[in-house]
Amino acid sequence: MHANAPISARVLTVGAALAAGSLVLTGCSSAGSGKSSADDLHSKLPARIQQAGVLKIASDLNYAPVEFKGADGTATGIDPDIALAMGKVLGVKVEFTDTAFDKLIPGLQAKEFDIAMSAMTDNRQRREGTDDKGVQTDPGVDFVDYFIAGTSILVAEGNPKKINKLDDLCGHTVALQRGTTQAAIVERQVGACSRVRKPLTVKLFDNDSQALAELAAGRADADLNDFPVAAYVASKGGPNGTKFAVAGPQLQPSPYGIAVAKGDTELRDVMAKALNQMIRNGEYEAVLEKWEVSAGAVQNAVVNGGF
Repeated sequence: MHANAPISARVLTVGAALAAGSLVLTGCSSAGSGKSSADDLHSKLPARIQQAGVLKIASDLNYAPVEFKGADGTATGIDPDIALAMGKVLGVKVEFTDTAFDKLIPGLQAKEFDIAMSAMTDNRQRREGTDDKGVQTDPGVDFVDYFIAGTSILVAEGNPKKINKLDDLCGHTVALQRGTTQAAIVERQVGACSRVRKPLTVKLFDNDSQALAELAAGRADADLNDFPVAAYVASKGGPNGTKFAVAGPQLQPSPYGIAVAKGDTELRDVMAKALNQMIRNGEYEAVLEKWEVSAGAVQNAVVNGGF
């Protein structure tokens, strides 16, 4: 998970938006615009969203450059830009609510918002709502896949611990954001390290900024992040000017998915159609070029395409 270019005009003032806990971005066409187009999708949205005129999106706005708060407090990044463009296609505004990553799926299932869009990897466990042992823990979610990203290992500049692959983590300490794909990858690696009698110590935090601070302070030897985030952090630097580096190749490339509650198939399918329209009209490519992540582009929307 995961250029401070501003999003276009907001409906709420920054202070009011932050007080409400939500950030509203204008993404609707003018009244009636596009209604004659065969590609108009507004009428295919669930009635509740048509009536509200707003698509409510939950996101952990602490994962630059995928999603984060800009200097003025608005949601910015790859996901907000894609969402804003999708809002235009759908003829609705988009409203971002900053939500802790491990609260996204529970909140979606509780109908606190319409979708979750937060550099969330589409995988079987999330779709089926199971834990690592295959035990059902929640109803699961559906995904509309919109980007491909692998995991990268982030280390101190110069890579003093010579960590370049998962096995190199054995005997070291890793700082991670809990609830992420990276946390699951490292949890599996703990067992592998135990078998070679080189224990891997894992420190879990509520957000990635805390994990990066641990790495910057020398209390961890590595952090794992989605590649776009790791590359961004390495280029921009960390707390107090700390410099980081991306070590080794990307691991396990997988799709990011827009999460939709199980059973909300009407919304799921119209989101897929909106993404495909964005891909056809060039707006999708323009967003990825803006954030220099074109290598992660998908050719078309796929529903539940993760491993």
